[in-house]
Amino acid sequence: MDLKPYFEMTEACIQDLGISPEQTRGDKPGQWDLYKGSAHVMIDIFEMDNGWAYFQCLAPIIKIPADLKIEFYEEILEKNHQLFGVAMTKFNDWIYIKTIREIEGIDKSEIAAQIKRIGNYADELDDFYKNKYHKE
Repeated sequence: MDLKPYFEMTEACIQDLGISPEQTRGDKPGQWDLYKGSAHVMIDIFEMDNGWAYFQCLAPIIKIPADLKIEFYEEILEKNHQLFGVAMTKFNDWIYIKTIREIEGIDKSEIAAQIKRIGNYADELDDFYKNKYHKE
């Protein structure tokens, strides 16, 4: 599958945010890293071995606290229910906020909405959870 048109749409969305796409490119084609406030937003466009291709946007929210795990996970699940078009996920020792969908049929407005949604939620939630669970 030719992913170049999707790369171009994504870079146009990044440019529309007032950010240089060239400065956000990752190590591999189809990867971008940018910031919305304190939130690190990662964008990936990739193809699987089976030929399916995906658009993914995610941001780390909080390192999972060593104590209070039951209370913490319960709170994360309750918050997850309130989110629109995204989900909080666990990967290794971190909670992420993430959206992923098949690339086929995606357009620029959907890419822009997903990037903004992840950035806005992540910028709000990373500070909230850091202040609540990782007081220093």
